[in-house]
Amino acid sequence: MSDIIIPPESIYNLIPREEEKPIISPRYMSKFREQVKIEKEINKASNKTMGPAQVDVPSPQKYLLKHSKEPKLPEKKSFKYEDVNKPPVPARTDRPLMGIHSNKNFIKTNAIENIMALPKKPQPAYADTKKGDKKLLENSGLVPKYIKKKDYGQTPEYLLQRKEEVRKAQEQYNNYVKDRMRDGAMKQLADAERQNILQALRKNLDDLHHQYQGLSVVIDTTPKKYKKERLELEMKQLERDIDLIERHKTIYIANY
Repeated sequence: MSDIIIPPESIYNLIPREEEKPIISPRYMSKFREQVKIEKEINKASNKTMGPAQVDVPSPQKYLLKHSKEPKLPEKKSFKYEDVNKPPVPARTDRPLMGIHSNKNFIKTNAIENIMALPKKPQPAYADTKKGDKKLLENSGLVPKYIKKKDYGQTPEYLLQRKEEVRKAQEQYNNYVKDRMRDGAMKQLADAERQNILQALRKNLDDLHHQYQGLSVVIDTTPKKYKKERLELEMKQLERDIDLIERHKTIYIANY
């Protein structure tokens, strides 16, 4: 059977009806359309990514030669050994230089140089064995080298930078708290109220601890087990709350 549904015939269908055209809203046009077109033409760069539209054709006379792109070796040079020969033995007829005299008194000169010379300082050493074996003192770690540096005892640059960052963060946080308190969004907890809260939390902890000590030694039923676990969880939560309030002297409360 066909799934087409035919409406029932009626005489009113013979009356001509005016065709109703749907109303189409005008197309949206941005007010920045012309400005975008102008910026696009200004920022457009010819041959930006694909290169020039036409490339010069290489000349037929300058064709690619074989091995022309390979690296060229330096020019070949003739190898020659260096002249390391000893001077020739003097001939039998050669005569040495004669008649050269000097008035220098080598004995007196050597004596004066030795008298005026400064004594040679021995290298600092240390002996660490019973046989007296010596080693240089400079590399032993006993010589104070680091205390003689120019920047010894000064705070490193990265610590100063980190300290400045912490100070700025604390200053921003203080400004934020002042603005929120000025707007009435939060208030500071008074010291008396803080002490009252601590006393109440400690009292609740003592009561729970007293109940915990009164539990049966033998936990043989499910209710006893659940009660013990509940008391332990509540005591741990109270201990965390007390520690949190004791560590922070200044506490802010948000006003909702």
